[in-house]
Amino acid sequence: MKCPKCNSPKLYKLKSNQLKCSTCRAKFSPDKINRDLNIIKVFCDNLTIKEASLTLGLNYITVKKRYDLFRKLVAIFLEDKYKEKETIEYDEYIYLEKSKKRIDKNIFDAQNFLTFHYEDKVYNLLMPNLNRYKEQFLEDGVDRPYFNEFSKFMVFNKIAKIQNRDNLITKFWVFFERSITKYKGIKNENFFYYLKEIEFKFNYKKEAQEKILIKLYM
Repeated sequence: MKCPKCNSPKLYKLKSNQLKCSTCRAKFSPDKINRDLNIIKVFCDNLTIKEASLTLGLNYITVKKRYDLFRKLVAIFLEDKYKEKETIEYDEYIYLEKSKKRIDKNIFDAQNFLTFHYEDKVYNLLMPNLNRYKEQFLEDGVDRPYFNEFSKFMVFNKIAKIQNRDNLITKFWVFFERSITKYKGIKNENFFYYLKEIEFKFNYKKEAQEKILIKLYM
């Protein structure tokens, strides 16, 4: 084992069973490090929090706290990677859970984001949704016209997918739709982090994901 802070192999054991680094003087628990490395692995294996807690025999809350942290670290990492990159193309996407699409007023729960293609990767910019204006729209009776316009947009996207436009952005959208379905009841304030998790897993292969997360976390 090497020091998670400075990567030095010069470690010695303390009476508390912790390890201490001779180079940077950091102290850490090997059991905690191994536990968190296992959680990183199942996170990159696309296990849900419940599946991960059962697989690893860990408390659900413990795993959830790590997953929440990993998503935040990934979001910061992706923001930094995209800075000052040249955009090749971009397009708009609107996501609404399948179960909500038949009810007009649920249109205000839709998530709208822009997907940018740069180098061989994608970057997503989450736009403000209309949920804050939901009650006002319903009171003013404009929910039906807005829903009709949204439906036209969804038809366009459906046609685009059927025609199988072969570009990185539409490939990401298909990957996104397939990935997001395993998460149930995502709160509006958390959607950004799930979007960034999916973006991260689309841009990087599993082995690279683990290496990046270990570096970010440790």
